[in-house]
Amino acid sequence: MSKTASLPRRGRLLRIGAAVAVLLGVAGYLVAQYETGGGGAPRCTVTSADGDSYRMSPEQAVNAATISAVGTTRGMPERAVTIALATALQESGLRNLNHGDRDSLGLFQQRPSQGWGTAKQITDPVYAAGKFYDHLAKVPGYSRLPLTVAAQRVQRSGFPQAYAKHEPDAALLSAALTGRTQAAVTCSAAKGATPGDAAKVRTELARDFGPGVLPTNRDAGSGPVLVLPVASTVVAASTESTGGPQRTQRGWELAHWAVAHSSELRIERVSYAGREWTAGQSGNDWHTTDTKSDGVRLTLSK
Repeated sequence: MSKTASLPRRGRLLRIGAAVAVLLGVAGYLVAQYETGGGGAPRCTVTSADGDSYRMSPEQAVNAATISAVGTTRGMPERAVTIALATALQESGLRNLNHGDRDSLGLFQQRPSQGWGTAKQITDPVYAAGKFYDHLAKVPGYSRLPLTVAAQRVQRSGFPQAYAKHEPDAALLSAALTGRTQAAVTCSAAKGATPGDAAKVRTELARDFGPGVLPTNRDAGSGPVLVLPVASTVVAASTESTGGPQRTQRGWELAHWAVAHSSELRIERVSYAGREWTAGQSGNDWHTTDTKSDGVRLTLSK
């Protein structure tokens, strides 16, 4: 065989070798992602017992959990949280935007020029959610109105019917984030090398739920393990009993809030009521555990 005839064959062999190397690299990446609970960019998922699910980014999960926490802390019913979440899904996709139509900003695209607050205030998710609930509470019979009507009474949108398409996802999110159902809230973030900051976790909890959510003994929440008491955090504005089902609901609300904030706050493990979620675990699902605690137990990355 001539030297010139061997050149095409050598080229083909090099291309085949390169392709095999790429495939092996991809396979290795996928295996690593599977073993670390990855799968590309971190994602959070809410899944109901019926199999309905909603996927979102960690940023969206944090914002959804904040909207829910602000509502329940004010004693607003689950329907109010559903209306707020559907509105934020339509207006911003659950993202804290620094832009919008004219001077619209934030999760709900509220406008400084229309009296919603300053730009700095509106882009604070806790403030923005609170202002939305302030206006919603003034709508007579809002909980019995169609979601589009209730949301429109607050937002005055040019496209009021657009809120309707988000109602199923908002209802699923609110059922899980308010703790009414044990719908699984999971996030796929792998364990991080950056240690968690207990002081930051305490600050964010108090911002969303109020200071009553924190352990009364400050030393109990200053290390890598933070145990949130459940009985003492039941919303004071509620007319229901502070025991039994409501206590369990509050516990799951706090647990799901922690999972939603796991990437941001470096929360590595969340345990409650004999169930546990662990960052980086294959599948990222909740599992049965022998860990016993009177509250919601958060373990931070070390």
